Amino acid sequence: MDTANEMTHVLVVDDESAIRYSVSKTLQRVGYQVQEAASGEEALEVMKRHVFDVVLTDIRMPGLDGVELVRRIKDIDADTIVVLMTAYPSLGTAVEALRLGAHDYLIKPSSSQDIKQCVARGVERSRNLKRRRTLLDAIRNNVSELSHGDSEIVKAFSMPNAREDERIAMVDNGSESTTNAVMNLGPLTIYPGRYQISVNDKSIELTPTEFDLLLYLAAHRGRVVSCHELVREVRGYAVDEAEAREVIRPHVSNLRRKLKQNGQDEDLIVNVRGIGYRLSEQISSIP
Repeated sequence: MDTANEMTHVLVVDDESAIRYSVSKTLQRVGYQVQEAASGEEALEVMKRHVFDVVLTDIRMPGLDGVELVRRIKDIDADTIVVLMTAYPSLGTAVEALRLGAHDYLIKPSSSQDIKQCVARGVERSRNLKRRRTLLDAIRNNVSELSHGDSEIVKAFSMPNAREDERIAMVDNGSESTTNAVMNLGPLTIYPGRYQISVNDKSIELTPTEFDLLLYLAAHRGRVVSCHELVREVRGYAVDEAEAREVIRPHVSNLRRKLKQNGQDEDLIVNVRGIGYRLSEQISSIP
């Protein structure tokens, strides 16, 4: 039994008590702290009182179904890892859930091994997110100290596959204020730790996924990034290119809409048909 699992909290949501029991026991045997909910509504009530690393939920339930539950959970805590369970696999339903932020999905009936492996991947994703939040908090609270350590800043803001010549330069004018610790890329300014950007000095609020998507494109500016790669590196799971396009497209559309609402007429994010996305030349050409 992995002792680290004892610190991991999992919520199992299903209207069928036998399935809840079976899944819960499977996870308890490897040390996870597991709670159960018989409906989406009950799950939301439980989440008001407890914080969970991973939520496993059935899709088809009376009342609040699993897809809507994903939406509600992400409103509560965008970093909660959600895994969907379904006996009625559908590409449309899966894509919709992934769009809303689900991490993965299981086809019922699932073997104990499949359940444990899927949750283990979700737990790893949760731990990575928490490590990233820790780095962001450190930057927010210790800007001047971190500004002298380029490796730590790159670790926080570059994605794993960024080449050395693609890394985003960090600038700091020496102020203790976090508003002065920024990444400048032409008209685009990225504010670390705040999920906020500005274009031509106009501030724009982003969701965590929108921010991470833009950050990854910035770290890999100068090349086209496939949708498959964006889903893998930004969302943390693997899907084929067709599904990946469906997952990424709404986030890109929201980003473009927010940019245009703030007076940015030219698209900073360019769609390269059949391949993926890249930042526009006005950003990617900056040394």
